[in-house]
Amino acid sequence: MARTRIRDIRHEELIHATVTAVHKRGYAAVTMAEIAAEAGASAASINYYFGSKEKLMEATMRRMLTMLKEAQLERYAVAKTPLDRLMAVIDANFSDRLFTLEQCAIWMQFWANAPYVESLSRLHRINRARVTSHFRAELRSLLPDAHREIVREALQSYMDGVWLEAAQANEPLNPAAARAEARRFTRLMLENAA
Repeated sequence: MARTRIRDIRHEELIHATVTAVHKRGYAAVTMAEIAAEAGASAASINYYFGSKEKLMEATMRRMLTMLKEAQLERYAVAKTPLDRLMAVIDANFSDRLFTLEQCAIWMQFWANAPYVESLSRLHRINRARVTSHFRAELRSLLPDAHREIVREALQSYMDGVWLEAAQANEPLNPAAARAEARRFTRLMLENAA
């Protein structure tokens, strides 16, 4: 069994602190000292592990993208049909570990800053392409060619809109309810496009 390195533990602590601090203050306003204080560390430790606030944000978003990928793979493992796999993509985006106020807030900060920071823009393009590819693959078996792309766009826009609303919420989120609503929306889109 491999041992967890102190560096990896510290890395995760600083990423978690980034999510919390950005949720509280916003990416533009939060300082490295505030993030470090949230982690019980010094600002120098952020410089040591990441080099800059931008690189810390990039590492944080990479971690969140990994969480999304893991959630999707867990659901794919039990999916048997194209509809099951489509719902796995939907459900992963509203997983209990990912669909929280703090993470929705940082995701919005990521989207807002991606056009201006090349490393974040690259991550955004990769994530967008991954989600698009998954939707297209499953919709290929479920819908005729003429309706596939409009349904894919509607599903992606729906998910983005729910995350945007969630980032502005003042009360705890209910991932199970979000999944149920997203599944209902997906079924409605499929029925109307078939």
